[in-house]
Amino acid sequence: MVEMLTVICYDVSDARRRRRVAALLEDAMVRVQRSVFEARLGARTADRLAARAAALLGPGDSLRVYAVGEHGRRRCRAYGPVPLAERQDFWLL
Repeated sequence: MVEMLTVICYDVSDARRRRRVAALLEDAMVRVQRSVFEARLGARTADRLAARAAALLGPGDSLRVYAVGEHGRRRCRAYGPVPLAERQDFWLL
């Protein structure tokens, strides 16, 4: 499975729907800004996660998914306390 840096961001007007979208994404990704999440995901995993999040949207809400390949990831820069999501072979609990 090829994993790519996946960025999902949203604009959800209703607070309850916004909390649901955020909670769903927090389970699989790293929050890098209030409504922006990153993770290294395979295409199927990213598609399923995006579909689940999109199902929570209401009228006028939006969700964007960006897949960044290796060449693009090398050109990415992060400034501030949250680093770019790196490949992880394990989770610390």
